[in-house]
Amino acid sequence: MGLCKTASRVRRSAVSVTAVALALSLTGCASLSFIGRSQAQDIAEINVSSPELREGKPLPSEYSCKGDQGSPPLRWSSQPLAKAKSIAIVVDSHTADKSAVHWVLYDIPATTTELGPNAAADPPEGSGQAQVTSGKVGYEPPCEEKASYRFTVYTLSGKVGLPAGSPLPAVLKKIAEQTIARGRLTAVDIQ
Repeated sequence: MGLCKTASRVRRSAVSVTAVALALSLTGCASLSFIGRSQAQDIAEINVSSPELREGKPLPSEYSCKGDQGSPPLRWSSQPLAKAKSIAIVVDSHTADKSAVHWVLYDIPATTTELGPNAAADPPEGSGQAQVTSGKVGYEPPCEEKASYRFTVYTLSGKVGLPAGSPLPAVLKKIAEQTIARGRLTAVDIQ
C-alpha cells in the first residue's frame, strides 16, 4: 500500500515539473534553477471530453492548419474543488523530432465547464492567451500529420494574472505553480 501512495505522489509532483520543462525546452532556455523549487501537491483528476474529439483517435482536419474551424470544443468535469480559482487549457503536440505548444488559454473563470468551437477567437471574459511556440497569440492550428495532440485542462488555486500575449515560459510556470487538478484528451495524428 505504501508503494502505491509513493508512486502516486511522484506522478503528481511530475505534473508541475513537466509543464515548466516543456516551456523551457521549447524556448531554448538554459536556466533550469527554478524547477527544483516546485511545491508539489496532490493533484485531482479532471475528465476531459469533446463532441468533436475522441481519445486516441485522429484530430479532425477542420481543427488543423488544413481547416478553418479554429480551436475544437472542449468539456471538463471534476470533483468540487474549494480552492479552485481559475482554469487553464494547454494544447501541445509531440512527434519523434519535436514538441510544440499550439494554444494556452488561462484565467478562465473556475465555474466554466466547457468551451465552444473556436473559443480562441472569442475567449471567456477575463481570460488571456499566451504566445505559443510559433510566437503567435491564440490557437495555432497544428500541421504535423503524425503527432500526438494533447488537450490538457488544469484547475488552478489562483489566477495566472499575466497580461494577454505573455511569453509562454512565464505563463506555463504560473500554471505549474498553481495546479490542483488536471485532465487530458489526446488525439493521435490528423485525419
